[in-house]
Amino acid sequence: MLNFSKTKPFSRKTIIQKFTDGSLDNIINQSKADQYNYRRVLVNNPEWADLSAYQSKKPWGKNFYKTPGTLYEVHVKDFDLVLNPVLQFQLSKENDNSEQLFLNTRGVRIRGRIANKIGFDSYLSDNQERDPLYVQQWEKKYSSVPGEGYYKFFKTTGYDYFDARGYFTFGSTKYIDVAFGYDKNFIGNGYRSLFLSDFSNNILFLKLNTRIWRFNYQNLFMELHTTEPRGPDRLLKKKYAVMHHLDVAVMRSVNVGLFEGVIFGRPDHFEFGYLNPVIFYRSIEQQNGSFDNSVAGIDIKANVKHAVQLYGQFLLDEFVLSEIKKHRGFWGNKWGIQAGVKYIDAFGIKNLDLQLESNRIRPFTYSHNDSIANYTHYNQPLAHPLGANFRELIGIARYQPAPKWLLLGKLFYWKQGIDSSTTVSYGSNIFLPNTLRNKDFGFNVGEEVYQAKTFIASFLVSYELKQNLFIDLSAFFRKYDVAARPLLSMNTTVVSLGVRLNMNRREFEF
Repeated sequence: MLNFSKTKPFSRKTIIQKFTDGSLDNIINQSKADQYNYRRVLVNNPEWADLSAYQSKKPWGKNFYKTPGTLYEVHVKDFDLVLNPVLQFQLSKENDNSEQLFLNTRGVRIRGRIANKIGFDSYLSDNQERDPLYVQQWEKKYSSVPGEGYYKFFKTTGYDYFDARGYFTFGSTKYIDVAFGYDKNFIGNGYRSLFLSDFSNNILFLKLNTRIWRFNYQNLFMELHTTEPRGPDRLLKKKYAVMHHLDVAVMRSVNVGLFEGVIFGRPDHFEFGYLNPVIFYRSIEQQNGSFDNSVAGIDIKANVKHAVQLYGQFLLDEFVLSEIKKHRGFWGNKWGIQAGVKYIDAFGIKNLDLQLESNRIRPFTYSHNDSIANYTHYNQPLAHPLGANFRELIGIARYQPAPKWLLLGKLFYWKQGIDSSTTVSYGSNIFLPNTLRNKDFGFNVGEEVYQAKTFIASFLVSYELKQNLFIDLSAFFRKYDVAARPLLSMNTTVVSLGVRLNMNRREFEF
């Protein structure tokens, strides 16, 4: 399972082709858990897989749950339709908090395809939640709910929001796929991404994906919202992002990617030069007077003996070579680096997967000289949720001891030089203009007057009662320590019990 693309979401068609054309025979073994997972993938994609061997033993009447993973489906000439409910109910208890934490989600997901050419996918859900105290502090500080858009207050300390996503796809030629809609995207092999993550709110996007020979070339054109305080209903100001990522299979087990992106906003027009899908965006940005926020990067993925994957990203925002040589901590040297490793069936233990990842981002990376062109959307970071000026280490262990069981443990630790106000920037708060700095030199990663140390440990036990119906029991611990400002320090312990159908868990790992 180490050969899928660096760009997400994955194509259902591509996944099913991988599972059915024999290319995964050397990875999928005959353990009960792997057989179960193989079956789950097929059953969850009835529009692409032959499910004649997976019909439900006890369907609901004649029209519902004909296959175990789908409430209602239609498969006729030139038309496929898949409809499923989306549900999640979770109750949690937090230490030092007299209020009950909860998550209540109800919705529906509809997807399908027309004439094997046009695909569509729509996700609609109504949500109410009360989050841990540290998340409530984040929401008050940034006037946003992580991963979501417009919201209303619910029972004073809770939030009510409607999550609507939808897009359609079509193959314009044999080698080019087009997607247009409103959803999240992710670029990278790591748990975090320094290029583009799915942490922020849904984004209006146009995506062109060209796959030919050893190349996979993706263009993303996105409409974003600028950083603004939350207020009464009004038209929010827009800004734009264009990104492209070229992935090259230099060897069968080695991929190298090149990334470039620009964030820009104009009060009176759109910068049409950025619509060119094959030009270097930096050259256009320079022609415009170097006014916009441009970034570039490189990533690599290497698979070793179908068991180990080495991966990494390097993001370059700005740099001055002469200052790098002087080692003076120049503020304008802005970059981030990621290095990680995945170990599948670790130490010969079937279905035990381990991951270790390190992320390091210098101060002021992703920020800009104004509050428009920073690397954000809807008051949330577009890439790493911590922003900048930190060093982070992540460890993840995933174990499936039996077909329906999942044990998942995660550890996070980071040091970050935090900003103490909105009038002076020390480089961690990427929403602040970098012109608010009080010096030009002496900026080192995670080292400022106010240094925050954060440790997170979480453990999840999940059981799949029925197809895509999970019961989750989890424990979460977070220790946040600011030695120079003890009043900001806090410890958080949360124990949760929940049930979910056809959706992922909601996480707050920042």
